[in-house]
Amino acid sequence: MATATTAPAQPAAGSAADKDRSAFETAIWLIKVEMGNAGTYMTIDANARIAYTRQIDAMANELRTQALSGRITWAQAAQQAQDTRNVIMEVIRGRSTPFGRAMAQQIKAEGKTLNELIARKVQQLHGPGAQFDRLTGSQQNAVYAEIVKSAGKSNPRVTQTMRGLSRAGRGLIVLSLAMSVYNVANAQDKVAAAGREVAVTGAGIGGGMAGGALAGLACGPGAPVCVAVGAFVGGALAAFGMDMLW
Repeated sequence: MATATTAPAQPAAGSAADKDRSAFETAIWLIKVEMGNAGTYMTIDANARIAYTRQIDAMANELRTQALSGRITWAQAAQQAQDTRNVIMEVIRGRSTPFGRAMAQQIKAEGKTLNELIARKVQQLHGPGAQFDRLTGSQQNAVYAEIVKSAGKSNPRVTQTMRGLSRAGRGLIVLSLAMSVYNVANAQDKVAAAGREVAVTGAGIGGGMAGGALAGLACGPGAPVCVAVGAFVGGALAAFGMDMLW
């Protein structure tokens, strides 16, 4: 995954110690590339999750206000809440990384229908065997109100995890950048070294995104492990390729 320093040159011929050192430097360089790539992935996906949480909360509050004021019925509010939440979910997934989309699809392939939610809420509020069409008008409205309320809530465990990943992602990016700064500071041609760091970093991130997307197409939705491997390989290959071209 991607931020980069110059890939160490391989010696044409040398001692075993030289080869071991070159292999070690290559491994460190690759770790740095993938740290930046992973940090970028984690930050983008965490920000997308935070945006999703905020948008569905605002949507549910607005629909609840409209229903309480009588501008729309509770049935209309429930339908709009479910439809809008599903739309927001798909939009946010489109803004996520390939890995983030795969994880989201594994957790929830698609949003539930209104009828499915009504059946679930009726069971929760009135017990097994209860039927919606046998409830009173006020009881039905209470079911709709619960659907609107639920539409404004995201999975707290997932949200908390993504917040932690956001902090971790930023930490990886900072560490990767610090390594790049160190490399530039110790290079003889600092301008050329800085340009190479930027170019290889961008290539690694772009290659990671492309590799993850291709892996997602090959493996199908809901396959985060496959996408992660694709992103890792794509980022590494793109970074090495850019370094060779530079």
